[in-house]
Formats: sequence, structure tokens, C-alpha cells
Amino acid sequence: MTRIILTYGLISGLVVILGVIGSIASTGGEGPHSSVLVGYLIMLVALCAILVGVKQYRDQTLGGVIGFGRALVLGLGIAAIASLAYIAVWEAYLALTDYVFMDQYTAKVLADKRAAGVSGADYAKAAAEMETMRVLYANPLIRMAMTFTEIFPVGLLISLVSAALLRNPRFLPARSRPVAAA
Repeated sequence: MTRIILTYGLISGLVVILGVIGSIASTGGEGPHSSVLVGYLIMLVALCAILVGVKQYRDQTLGGVIGFGRALVLGLGIAAIASLAYIAVWEAYLALTDYVFMDQYTAKVLADKRAAGVSGADYAKAAAEMETMRVLYANPLIRMAMTFTEIFPVGLLISLVSAALLRNPRFLPARSRPVAAA
């Protein structure tokens, strides 16, 4: 089970890493990188490795039958490894860019508020909230926890769906190998 978790977790993590790098490269490395939709789409594609890993374990190790609990644990393990890869690449990116992301993000959010006509007390409240977030984000443990909560819930959802589907041995059944004539 550990081999499946590591293998598919690292595959999923690699896809996430390549997606993040591609997203950053597509913006030329300037400012906040892409839409939230693109980010979650990358995560969704990468975390499809959960379904594949659980299916492989069910079919090749368990003879085509897996319980919900075991499938869920396997999926969560894969999601955790992928999440750790996501955190590692994000931390590396932040270090390479002198941790300017949150300053850029704060400036963009406040500029968008200004452009939308927010002013006075509402703008001051938004600025204070962004300053609080900027200060929190400077703490590596809080930042890593925030990054983890970006991706892991997607992995949790895919793990739940995969476990629910794959506990039924008729869902994507293992292909039987033709018996060779003697």
C-alpha cells in the first residue's frame, strides 16, 4: 500500500508542480499568476491519480475487491503526498522570488477594490484585513497550512468519490488476461 501511495502521490505531485510552473511561466512570473479556476483545474487533473492508484491496488493486490475504508485511506495518502509536493514547490517559488507574492497579491486586491469604487471605511477595512493576512502569511507554518488547505480538500473529495465508486468490483472491473493454451 505504501508503494502505491508514494508512486501515485509523487505522480500527482509532479503534475501539480508542472501545472504551477506552467501557470507562473504563462504570466511571465509577474504578480498573482492565474485564475483560481485554472489552479483548481490543475489540482483536479493531478489528483485523478487517486482513482488510478486505488484501482490498481484493488485490482492487482486485492484481487478486484476493496472496502470503502481502505480505499479512502489509500486515496488520502496519495492526496497527502501530492499536497506536500505542492507545498514544497510553492515554498521554493516564494524563496526564489524573495517572498514578494503576498505584497503583490495585497496590492492587486486593494487596486481592484479601488477600481470597483470602494472607498472610505470600507476600503480601510479591506486594507486592514489584507495587512492582517500579509502578516499571517509571513509565518512559514501558517503559510504552509494555508497552502495545504488549498489542495488537500480537493484530494479529500476525490478520495471519497474514488472509494465510493471502487468499492463496487463491477465499477471499472479488472481486465481478465486471456489464458494461454498449453
